Formats: sequence, structure tokens, C-alpha cells
Amino acid sequence: MIDESAASPDEGEVILLNKPLTWTSFDAVNKIKRACRIKKIGHAGTLDPLATGLLILCTGKKTKEIDTYQGAEKEYTGKLVLGKTTPSIDLETPFDGEYPTDHITPDLMQASVAKLTGELAQYPPIYSAVKMGGERLYKKARRGEVVEIKPRSVSVPVFEIDAANFPEVSFRIVCSKGTYIRSLVRDFGMLLESGAYMSELCRTRIGTYWLKDAEEIEDYVKRKRLELNLDLGKPNPNPESEI
Repeated sequence: MIDESAASPDEGEVILLNKPLTWTSFDAVNKIKRACRIKKIGHAGTLDPLATGLLILCTGKKTKEIDTYQGAEKEYTGKLVLGKTTPSIDLETPFDGEYPTDHITPDLMQASVAKLTGELAQYPPIYSAVKMGGERLYKKARRGEVVEIKPRSVSVPVFEIDAANFPEVSFRIVCSKGTYIRSLVRDFGMLLESGAYMSELCRTRIGTYWLKDAEEIEDYVKRKRLELNLDLGKPNPNPESEI
């Protein structure tokens, strides 16, 4: 859905999208840019390829507001699984460890959640887009490099769990800019003296914007192309204009 107050092409617009599974945030940006022939566009907060949910894109003059959305509070829902780990802390990489879960009690889980709620010093995952020495950490990780990662100050006012399907645990997290949900999953498993990986993640809110108000990417493209009088079945006579 588009912010109706920003309907003018010159002024730009704020676009709320539901990012599909396996797409990168840049995939979404490039799809909209090329299909709708938008010159200036950017996203306001990365989502991992294996995450879904709310992605905010800004075009034209609205790109000046990107920092505002990036700095806003976020909300996520998802699932983690106890007893196994992967290097990326999700299903992007193969399992590399298996750990006991028989000793884990509801009280121990709640005590661990409490330790991961509030103001935290968090270490980003090695498989992340954080830059070190001018290069993304995930590139170093894929080469097998060992790097020293510095902690970041983040805030997690809400961390709720439901372990009815143990060892699978559903969660809802509200957090500040810069918080890595995979790091919370990793640290949760460590506090339980076990291991954990994230099996699902969905971003449901950014500031005052909600996933329920977002559009599917293909729906947005179809509507926008009609609005711009771009023939859906006709190729662009000048493909370079889409890059």
C-alpha cells in the first residue's frame, strides 16, 4: 500500500510490501525499479532471504525519510528449534551441531528469555550484512575467515515465547534498530545450555506501519504499471532505463 499523501511522482512515495521467502531486500528494490521504471528508490531496513514480512521502500524525495523508518521500532514473529545449530543460525547453512534438550524446563526458558529482554550488548551473527574492514561479514564467513565481532547496544522490550510444540518454540519480539533476531535465537539456545536455530521469521511491524497493510510485490507492480500507462504485455523499448 502506498502512503496516499505521497502520490505525486515528483514527491515520491512510501511503499509497503510483503517480502517473499528467498528474496533479498535488494531483489524487491530491483523488481520495483525495473518493472515500474523508477529512477530513485531504496529500502528502509534489510530482511534476510529466509525471512518474510514488511519491507518499506521509498522513492523519489521520500528516500530522504529512509533513516526515519530504519530507526523505528520493529516487531517480529517466528519459530526457533532447540537442540541443533547451524553456522548462520537459520536454514541457509547445514546443521553443524546437536545438543540435549531433556534438561530444559519451562522455568529455565522463561529465565533465559528474561535475560534477553531489555537493554542488551548483542553480538551480530557472522552471517550478516554488518561491514568490517569495508566488507560484509557474510562474505568473510563464506570464506571461512575468523573475525572478532564487537557487541552492539540494542533494546528488546518484548520477548515472548510459546513452547507448546517443544522443541519448536514460537516467539514474538519487539526490538530496536540494529537488533538481530538470529542472535537472540543463538543466545537463547546457549543460555539453555543447548543450541537453537531459527526456522521461520516474519517482520510484522516497522514503527506505525503494519504487515497487514502491505501489498504483494506482483500486485503492486501490476497496479503501478497500469497507473503509469505501461503496457503489461509490451517489452520496454529502452531496457537501459530500467537499470
